[in-house]
Amino acid sequence: MISSVVAAVVVLGFLILIHECGHFFVAKRVGVKVLKFSIGFGPRLLGLRRGETEYVVSAIPFGGFVKMVGEDPEEEIAEADRDVAFPSKSIAARAAIVLAGPGTNIVGAFLLFSLVFVAFGVRMPSEEAKVGGLSAAMPAATAGLMPDDIIKAVDGVAIANWDELSKAIRGSGGQPLNLDVERDGQRVELQVTPKEVVDKTLFGEELDTKSFVIGIERGFDVKHVDSAQAVWMAAQQTWGWGETIIVGLYKMVSGSIPAKDIGGPLEIARQAGKQADQGLEYLLMYMAVISLNLGLLNLLPIPILDGGHLLFLGIEAVMRRPLEMRHRELAQQAGLFILLGLMAFAFYNDILRVVGGVG
Repeated sequence: MISSVVAAVVVLGFLILIHECGHFFVAKRVGVKVLKFSIGFGPRLLGLRRGETEYVVSAIPFGGFVKMVGEDPEEEIAEADRDVAFPSKSIAARAAIVLAGPGTNIVGAFLLFSLVFVAFGVRMPSEEAKVGGLSAAMPAATAGLMPDDIIKAVDGVAIANWDELSKAIRGSGGQPLNLDVERDGQRVELQVTPKEVVDKTLFGEELDTKSFVIGIERGFDVKHVDSAQAVWMAAQQTWGWGETIIVGLYKMVSGSIPAKDIGGPLEIARQAGKQADQGLEYLLMYMAVISLNLGLLNLLPIPILDGGHLLFLGIEAVMRRPLEMRHRELAQQAGLFILLGLMAFAFYNDILRVVGGVG
């Protein structure tokens, strides 16, 4: 629990920091006066003032903000601050400030992927029938298979690669299989009985078909690459994860993905702790994926999120005037209601996972 909390604070704190730094530096670059830079919400824990800006760390770590002069439409702007107020800048400048937060998270994900690939290499699917992760309480784990085991034969028939292993398991009809396993240079014989389960998509959607499985994931081998290859593969990884996140969001909204799969801060903490226990490489990869999630989620056109502010600016550009205050307030209230509802539901799911011992 302690390692999970520490890992979650490190992950979320760093990602919130770079998000708010994006807003902050672009605001300063276009000449907007920043009054406060805060990591977290609620009571102030510590802080200092440098020039016109107060830098603060607050008690509730799930978020942060950059307070600019004139950002609140109802705020009275002093005459001396007219030229450095947020509303005084062009729509393009204001959009750049808003976009900089999620944009920095997306770029940050790419840089984290690049760092991992340069420092640790790239994990490529193994050409052998190598075991990666194992599902708890499934036949493989019960039979004694372990990560990095290489399955050399099934019922005396040689297995050259993962596809051959998958075909042998799926075609077993649920009958016990005798596995010839290579483990740390030694040969081990195990027996496993495949279990029939409903097939699912990458996003957890149940299909109309069933297959026999033993509960193992494909293993990986590490390939060391040069810096140019690492950067290119990081770009591909960022794009691929981005597509997965967007499709997953669509499926979640459409109801294709079970609502119980939505996770909140406790789930993030749990997963951060698990990745930290596996090592720095896994924690950095997890940070990259969460950073990309944070960036893309913030671009959703929901009032109160950065995407909602961009929507308001787009309406202003079309109408050639800002949206009326009462309309904006109603939209902000609706956005806050939606966001609080999602957070409450995610937290409820987290509690059920903890109580039920899921994962």
